[in-house]
Amino acid sequence: MISPFARRVYKAVCAIPIGETRSYKWVAKKAGRPKAGRAVGTILKNNPFPLFIPCHRVIRSGGAPGSFIWGRKAKEKLLNLERQIRESVL
Repeated sequence: MISPFARRVYKAVCAIPIGETRSYKWVAKKAGRPKAGRAVGTILKNNPFPLFIPCHRVIRSGGAPGSFIWGRKAKEKLLNLERQIRESVL
């Protein structure tokens, strides 16, 4: 069962454009709980569909990548691939 807050988190994450990133704090604010950045991290840690709900686009406020279900290197590779795709389309 997915909580209403988790649904809002997943919806906010799905709205992040390809090749772009947002902070956990940004996602928390969009999901209606601006001080729940850590809760967002926990929800994304349990993301049942990491490629369809692009949690790799969520980073720490300072710009560090943060965690990812398949590891930080995979997160960075996905983000770099998306940036290349975005640049080639624009």
